[in-house]
This record gives sequence, structure tokens and C-alpha cells, in this order.
Amino acid sequence: MNRKKILLIDDEQDILEIISYNLEKEGYQVFTAGNGNEGIAKAKEILPDLILLDVMMPEKDGIETCQDLRKIKELQKTLIVFLSARSEEFSQLAGYQAGANDYIVKLIKPKVLISKVAALLQLGANSQENSNYIEIGDLIIDKDNFKVSKAKEEFLLPKKEFDLLYLLASNTEKVFKREEILERVWGNDVIVGERTIDVHIRRLREKLGINTIQTLKGIGYKLVV
Repeated sequence: MNRKKILLIDDEQDILEIISYNLEKEGYQVFTAGNGNEGIAKAKEILPDLILLDVMMPEKDGIETCQDLRKIKELQKTLIVFLSARSEEFSQLAGYQAGANDYIVKLIKPKVLISKVAALLQLGANSQENSNYIEIGDLIIDKDNFKVSKAKEEFLLPKKEFDLLYLLASNTEKVFKREEILERVWGNDVIVGERTIDVHIRRLREKLGINTIQTLKGIGYKLVV
């Protein structure tokens, strides 16, 4: 039985009950909170594997709640997913900018939601962020030997392109913001132009034929498996 912990934060009691019921049937430990402040306190207490978070809530909305959750050291690896009735593009972008791993519209059917939750948790369990050897499909990245191969064809990449690819591949369920990419690949003491990341992404796509590097306009990049 799967005993991963899921925290639901929503001010609508019927939503909490329906989702809790379906998740508990799958064996998850489910905890609930009716607002952002209560949710943050509960998250600190139980350290959940996944948080499903509404956007529109009293006292503290979901965006601010997500931002506050991301500031808590113990929750850095916790998956945060917005589950909201708001489907506008700007709402979804705001969710990703706040630090969410995904954004789901509430019209989703319970069975589909359960499948989505299972997939997200599996990706989280398989996160290779601390590994020096990453294998995603036919793409292999060997950090120790500075080698990249795809479909058994090896590529020699400049260091920054290699570091950028490795970063994106290290956590495929995460959207890496442009600021984080600049800090982790180029460092704070290096001044680069605004288009530097875009150029390196384009070169990676051209060399490796990778069409799974997604661009989230105005936010950053994500490697999708």
C-alpha cells in the first residue's frame, strides 16, 4: 500500500472531501487544510510528499501560500501542484512563477487526477538531482566523465551547454526559472546577456535533436520525458 503523504489546501469543504476520498482509496495518507495559513502550519508538521493547492482562498491566496512554502527548507523537495478552477494562462504562469511543479484545472475527473498524482510522485521518487549519471530514454548524461550520448551517438558539448543540459535533466518534473539557471550554470559573479540561455537552449536542440525542452514564456525551461 502506498503511504505517501498528500496535503490538500482548499477552502471548499466538498472539494476536500471528494479528493480525500479518492486519494485515500488509493492508499495515500491525506491531510487537509482550509486556508493558506493553516496549510503552511500543517505542511511544517507533516512534511508531505505532495501538496495540492487552490488559488482562490481567503486570508492568504494560493500564490502567496506557494511562495511561503517554497521558503521553508524542509519543503524544498516537496511537490506543489495547483488545483484551481482558474484556467487563464496568466493564472497558470503565476503558479509556476510562485514555485509550483504543475497546474491542474479543477474540471479534471477524479480518476485522471489520481493518475496525475501517481505520475508526479513517481517522477519525484525518480528525481536524479543528486546523481552524476542520468539516463532518460535514449539520452545518457555522464557527469563524471563529461559525456553525453543519445541513441548511442556521443556528443562533445561545451561546458556551459553540458551544465545546462545536466541541470534540466536532473529534475524533469521541475520548471527551472531563468534566474536559477543563470545562478547555477553561470554563477552570480558572471555577467551574461539576457539571451544567453535562449542561445544555449537552441544549440542543444539543434545538436541533440531534443524536442522535449519546453519553454515557459517569461518563466524558464523544463525537460519533459
